[in-house]
Amino acid sequence: MTPGARVQAAIDLLEETIVAAGAGGAAADTLIARYFKTRRYAGSKDRRAVRDLVYAAIRRAGERPVSGRAAMLGLVADRPDLAALFDGTDHAPAAIAPGELVARAGVAPAWLVAKLDTLDKAELAALLDRATLDLRVNRLKAERDEVLAELPDATPTPHAPDGLRLPEGTKIETLAAYVEGRVEVQDEGSQLLAIACAAEPGMTVIDLCAGAGGKTLALAAAMANEGRLIACDTDRRRLGNLMPRAVRAGVTIVEPLLLDPERERDALGDFVKQADLVLVDAPCSGTGTWRRNPEARWRLTRARVDKLVALQAHVLDVAASLVKPGGMLVYAVCSLIDEEGAGGFAAFLKRHPKWTVAPIDLPAGVVHGDGRRLTPHHDGTDGFFVARAQAPC
Repeated sequence: MTPGARVQAAIDLLEETIVAAGAGGAAADTLIARYFKTRRYAGSKDRRAVRDLVYAAIRRAGERPVSGRAAMLGLVADRPDLAALFDGTDHAPAAIAPGELVARAGVAPAWLVAKLDTLDKAELAALLDRATLDLRVNRLKAERDEVLAELPDATPTPHAPDGLRLPEGTKIETLAAYVEGRVEVQDEGSQLLAIACAAEPGMTVIDLCAGAGGKTLALAAAMANEGRLIACDTDRRRLGNLMPRAVRAGVTIVEPLLLDPERERDALGDFVKQADLVLVDAPCSGTGTWRRNPEARWRLTRARVDKLVALQAHVLDVAASLVKPGGMLVYAVCSLIDEEGAGGFAAFLKRHPKWTVAPIDLPAGVVHGDGRRLTPHHDGTDGFFVARAQAPC
């Protein structure tokens, strides 16, 4: 592909991404993969160059642009060298006309920035940095020093004791350590969240929003594969991905449990007041994960955030019914909106006044409300709020 053709390909992909963001369609990385699957003529350098252009334009535009061309013209404003590639030759985009619409630079839509008012400019800007590639060493099968010796490009993560960091673009699936289940892909922030749970061998633990099970597997390792670990979710497809991962990791204590939305209590009746620990890594706006999914901020609406806050409250109340007297509930969201994080936890405590806040000892983050908050700028991790409460005895 010529340089101009790469720019036009990026414009086409930006257009698809903008439409998908408004209609709840596929994520940008999925769209990019589909695009190149039908264009075998594009080499690896072409794919990398186009992808970089797409994500640079996405990160730059806070509001959802009116078109892919407007998004790319926004990037041209920061990179004037790209303007010469708009000449209409060899599949290049048409020449830039005076007065064309140009996407404005910004962190996020104005209403959403207002909800992130506890973050300063540096914190806001870091939400759109490129994410690191982190692994968690599975202590059921290996020690970190052993894997470090095997992977010369890896370095220890700053905070998580089992974390490794690899260069961007490393093909994880080809590593023997990954194939053999000695490492899992997991952001350092998620690893720290699992540490905050303080799970121990022999416990009965419920991961109430397990998804594909990344934190479930981390909990199993902390439990030394001893005890009972129930992994719940309402998404059959995501939960179905857990057991193959558990087999690879050598985890045998996981029990998957599919729940019906808003009828979770029906399936969880046997676990009422039985759990030593319940983790609620709740569905949320994902504002702490924009480094990985920058177009996600174009998908959010005020109504969506309100709906998520209500869902978080519902899931927390379900979780509270499962914790035995004196047991622990850990609440986490990968969001930096206080309505979802510190505010949501404070509302839970107000609804359950006999519960008490339990302190969290982590090597990262800062105190925020009754919990701790991790951010890309301060900690180099995805953004999280995490807090812990103890059930009355």
